Amino acid sequence: MSKYLFGFVKNLKLRPKMLVIVLPVVLIPIFIVGTLIGVTATKQAYRGITQTSMDDLDHMAGFTLDLLNSHYQQFQVYKQDKRKSFTEDMGVLTDFAYNLVEAQHQQYRSGSLSLEQAKAEAKKALKKTSVGETGYIYAITTAGDLKVHIAREGENIIDEQDECDRYFIREMIENALHSRTNEVQFITYPWRNEILGDTAPRRKIAAYRYFREWDWIIAVSSYLDETYEDLAFETRSLEELKDKLKSKKVGKTGYIFCMDSEGEFTVHPEAEGQNHYDAVDSEGNHFLQEMIEKKNGWIRYPWLNPGEAVPRMKIVRYVYFAPWDWIVGVGSYEDEFYLEANLIKWRIITAMLLLPLFVGIAAVALIFLASKILTEPINHMIDVIRQVKQGRLNVQMQVETQDELGELATTFNRMTDIIKRNQEMEAALAQQGKMASLGILSSGVAHEINNPLGVILGYASYMEGKIPPEDPNYKYIHEIKRESKRCKKIVQDLLSYARTPKPTLEQTDINDLLTQITDFAANHTDMHHVTVVCDFASDLPHIPADGDQMRQVAINLILNAGPAMAEGGQLVVGTRLGDDGYLHITFRDNGCGIPPENVERIFEPFFTTKARGTGLGLAITKQIIEQHHGKITLESIVGEGTTVTVLLPVTQEESSYGF
Repeated sequence: MSKYLFGFVKNLKLRPKMLVIVLPVVLIPIFIVGTLIGVTATKQAYRGITQTSMDDLDHMAGFTLDLLNSHYQQFQVYKQDKRKSFTEDMGVLTDFAYNLVEAQHQQYRSGSLSLEQAKAEAKKALKKTSVGETGYIYAITTAGDLKVHIAREGENIIDEQDECDRYFIREMIENALHSRTNEVQFITYPWRNEILGDTAPRRKIAAYRYFREWDWIIAVSSYLDETYEDLAFETRSLEELKDKLKSKKVGKTGYIFCMDSEGEFTVHPEAEGQNHYDAVDSEGNHFLQEMIEKKNGWIRYPWLNPGEAVPRMKIVRYVYFAPWDWIVGVGSYEDEFYLEANLIKWRIITAMLLLPLFVGIAAVALIFLASKILTEPINHMIDVIRQVKQGRLNVQMQVETQDELGELATTFNRMTDIIKRNQEMEAALAQQGKMASLGILSSGVAHEINNPLGVILGYASYMEGKIPPEDPNYKYIHEIKRESKRCKKIVQDLLSYARTPKPTLEQTDINDLLTQITDFAANHTDMHHVTVVCDFASDLPHIPADGDQMRQVAINLILNAGPAMAEGGQLVVGTRLGDDGYLHITFRDNGCGIPPENVERIFEPFFTTKARGTGLGLAITKQIIEQHHGKITLESIVGEGTTVTVLLPVTQEESSYGF
């Protein structure tokens, strides 16, 4: 079958052949990719909508919790304000009763009334004063005898106990005896008054003040629920809050509900006031008990509503409201989440059917157009061959087919790879030859160079010993001695270049070192026409470095910059501490720059653009930097200048000191 099909395609003309070959290649991936994208997009849509819906449930639960907390806090503040106001009123009323008794006492002292008459008038006035609905004023002695009372006057109540078995009368007497003259004191206690028909204790508050002249404790008492605990108002406000929560819709049929830890719905659109602690879902799970136990979280359960054939999966976000011991739940059915996702799915299916149709039509037109430019691969090959002829061996032919043109391109690419490897081998052999020649040359001339250097160093040391340090020439003798030593070390480094000389690391102040070098370089004959500017960062840490080798690096880079500014210019030597753990040293000139083709080779040994250069300066510089575990980079623009950046590590590994 494939044989006949191949023969049929082979005998077709170019345009039909391309149509038969390319059209399936275009349409089949579209169907595959479209299917994958459609399935993935549908899944993502479902996942995204589900997450969004869950976020909505979470936000709604948080909103409900905030609403309940706001209501709770509002009434707490309301009660506190009203209690404060009521307490102040009780205190004022107590002072009024005290002043009334004190006025009768003054009548007695002035002789207008006898003591018994004064007390009788005081009793009559106190009994007439009402406090709220059932409150009243009474007076007791420190022995517990009721001197003034609307119902129990004359009784001794010192052993009276409240509903918590507390001897509150004794406590009042004790506090009164130790009170200050003008001090009003308060006491709160639970009390059940059978005469008033109380079936449960109510909290009662009493404000009292001690009148020492008559040994009376004058007290004003009232029930709290008749003062600042406005239960009707709070109940009405809570009902309004419940109505708000029940009116909030979550999706199409979801709602907000609340229940206490006993499973009784405190807020519910249909079952408010009912206890459903033992309710189970369609699988028999006690989902409400799980919510009450965990108090906070998510729960999914199947639920069958009346009139529905099958259960629907419901998801609820529930949180705990501690002040009222309520579980707040926000629930919705999952199938209501996916209405938008289903619409997206059908849109994707429609797009998947229409896209291949339009792409197929466009592909047919493009294939016929492509047949006219069949010679483009051949033109490409010719262009690549011309570039390789010019020496650009990195250029490769694009292999796009498996036919003869593709085989030819592959073979040509393999041939250029072989030529490139051969050239690299030749360059490596030439480099090794240069290194060998350098070793032989260095060995031959080292003795001849070191002898005159030794003489210079000896005379410099002799003159240094003869000239006092304050002599102006002392500095130059010292520079001669130091630079002679450095020259001697350079000869030694040149001699040992092939065996990689290792630095001796010491803690070095780079700014101080560069200051010495720039002072020296500024007086060099190659730098007379160049202005050297120092831009050093302050407070740089000392770093481990070989001072002599770093002098060699700096002098090489400075003296290389000088010839690049033959007509004068500026060299900026700068330092800074980088965020990468390296100390950055920059040498930036505004000279003629380096051509792009030379930038990559500038650090190769024996590569030089100078007429009398050896090509070793920058190679040794790079070698020194790398042996310090540092980096060196070069950026140059022809006609604008060159910037060389040396990066030295602020700290070295311990093994680095084992050189």
